[in-house]
Amino acid sequence: MTHTDPTASARSSALQADITLVGGGMSGAVLALSLAALRRPDGEPLQIVLLEASVLEQGAHPGFDARAIALAAGTCEALARHGLWSGLAPHATPITDIHVSDRGHLGQTRMTAAEYGLSSLGQVIELGAAGQVLQEAIAQTINIRMLCPVQLTGVTPGEQAVELILATGEQITTSLLVAADGGHSFVRQALKIPVRRHDYGQHAVIATVQTAEHPAGRAFERFTQGGPLALLPMQHGRSSLVWSMPGDEADTVMGLDDEAFLARLQQAFGWRLGRFLRAGARHCYPLALTAADYPLGQRTVLVGNAAHLLHPIAGQGFNLGMRDLDALYHAVANAMAQGEDIGSYPVLSRYWQGRQGDQETTIWLTSALAQLFSNDHGPLVAGRNLALSLMARASCLKGPLARQTLGFVPPITKE
Repeated sequence: MTHTDPTASARSSALQADITLVGGGMSGAVLALSLAALRRPDGEPLQIVLLEASVLEQGAHPGFDARAIALAAGTCEALARHGLWSGLAPHATPITDIHVSDRGHLGQTRMTAAEYGLSSLGQVIELGAAGQVLQEAIAQTINIRMLCPVQLTGVTPGEQAVELILATGEQITTSLLVAADGGHSFVRQALKIPVRRHDYGQHAVIATVQTAEHPAGRAFERFTQGGPLALLPMQHGRSSLVWSMPGDEADTVMGLDDEAFLARLQQAFGWRLGRFLRAGARHCYPLALTAADYPLGQRTVLVGNAAHLLHPIAGQGFNLGMRDLDALYHAVANAMAQGEDIGSYPVLSRYWQGRQGDQETTIWLTSALAQLFSNDHGPLVAGRNLALSLMARASCLKGPLARQTLGFVPPITKE
């Protein structure tokens, strides 16, 4: 009797890919579509595999939920360069004015699009709407093969390729592996890439709210004793609420009926948009910093929340991630133009050298702001209110903060 080795058969039939992305959320979808437009020196497109563990439901893209995110002006510009903004723009709401204040104190400042010669400071988009647009684009892109739902069970990097094993027993061989699989990244854990963590001791309560006064492009960042409270303008006169607070307070707030919740929100935010009329379903997430100081492995790079999961203050999470995606796209494009191996150490090392400074600065900024504006310690209260007041009187003092938060960091050198 002849016996066959099923693992040898699986190896011989392994799916071959130039780039495999793990995680089909915002970061993975945007990067897959961007890379799909590249061509090898022979004119052939890259072969891309996109793995996603979640189940597609009612046409929604996996990895997207009820939240809305603020896309900085620099992020929108990058999405436009990659040919993606035209599909997303109809679902977005421009931010023309940002008002920053400290509850119970006089310090406050504003940033307006006109100050920087922009039509908007950024755009707010619901992740569900963005997901449907990106999912449709992926389905129409012939050189992206999306496998969903699939469970990744093994990652074995090698000198020539990375071998991936799925729960079904299927195998994928890829020249470059990109992990966009979130804050609890399987790839990151499998490759034992270390991260540093900091628990902010806060949860974010998230909901869509309706106010008596139309937000009309106005966004608000309101600092309270428990943590920052942000309102972002949305379509149809709604606003997206991200309210950070201690965990025990979050439990209480989540247990309130709608009337009591709106009353508590009104007390914390004030009356700049009139009365809060209604709130949609509430969601609650614990807030912690997770950052990989060196987000590379052999033929592997971490992006998005797999590389850095930030506090939502100043809305920098996906905006920092978009700058990473843009830089990785150009690193791959430049490597192909030079005839280099896209997954090689020199290529990934150059990518990281170009991104390390911005990542470190943004992670430090969000952590510092979260801690500075989440307490009532006397000297800190005085210092932060003085800073807000000075920024309100001298626009030049807002420049460095605006430049970082709007996404106008050192530009990508185009090939």
